[in-house]
Amino acid sequence: VQLQASGGGLGQTGGSLRLSCAASGRTFSSYSMGWFRQAPGKEREFVATIRWSGGTTYYSDSVKGRFTISRDNAKNTVYLQMNSLKPEDTAVYYCAAAPQGRIYIKMRTAYEYWGQGTQVTVSS
Repeated sequence: VQLQASGGGLGQTGGSLRLSCAASGRTFSSYSMGWFRQAPGKEREFVATIRWSGGTTYYSDSVKGRFTISRDNAKNTVYLQMNSLKPEDTAVYYCAAAPQGRIYIKMRTAYEYWGQGTQVTVSS
């Protein structure tokens, strides 16, 4: 699976951005898809994920209620709608794919494939 993230850029506090991650290769619908982020000097952290079946989503406490993850299997794409942006959302955002059988999809180790990352910068 090859993943290509896009949609990052400069946002304002309280504003919105939408990230996209296009997948190619094996069957997209059989993978749970996640978003992670990494700020300078910090470890990569979980942001959101959606199961391969599409019916279950999980969010980190820091983004719950502000970010929404969704997927379009017909387009082989997963999205991250980011609303009410905060300066602490500034990071490189990575999309990732976890095979269908992985259970703990909030964990980095569940994911086998990673995109190249897209920078999100939120100005105060």
